[in-house]
Amino acid sequence: MIIQTAIPLITEYGSAVTTAKIARAAGIGEGTIFRVLADKDELLQACIAEALSPEHAVRELDAIDASQPLPDRLAKAAEALRAYMSRMGAIIGSLGHRGGKHPGTVRGAGRNESTTRIRAALAELLEPAKAALRRPPEQIAALFPGLLFTQPRTEDEPDLTPQELVEVFLHGALPGSAE
Repeated sequence: MIIQTAIPLITEYGSAVTTAKIARAAGIGEGTIFRVLADKDELLQACIAEALSPEHAVRELDAIDASQPLPDRLAKAAEALRAYMSRMGAIIGSLGHRGGKHPGTVRGAGRNESTTRIRAALAELLEPAKAALRRPPEQIAALFPGLLFTQPRTEDEPDLTPQELVEVFLHGALPGSAE
């Protein structure tokens, strides 16, 4: 509960957020934080580890109904992965740009482990369509997250919706290539 309450506050205030503010928001005494965590640095570490953890994204991917059409499954997967990247970016960006000491190395799932777990969940989501795929589900699962990083990122070109991204991913950029 402390970590879940602290994450949005860290996103807003960076490492300058006080433990008193976190305790008030959680409805607990400040001393309770220090009975659970050694100090503020440990609290920051725990919040970053939670934000970087693939658990939430994997749960969302696992919850997607495999009986839905592949484009619908992948659009939901894109939404889940965008939310995951947004959570990571918000907390890391806040700590990096709002001053204060960055907590350094983070405990928890490392980048390789996170990537492996997310790819495995994506491959499982693709498995029912294996016979129709041109490449193995594992390979497509490795390619799919890169799709989310290919947004135009300009003011005059809006981001594609998850459905639009999936359409380009599955059918290419040429008209009629879906046939």
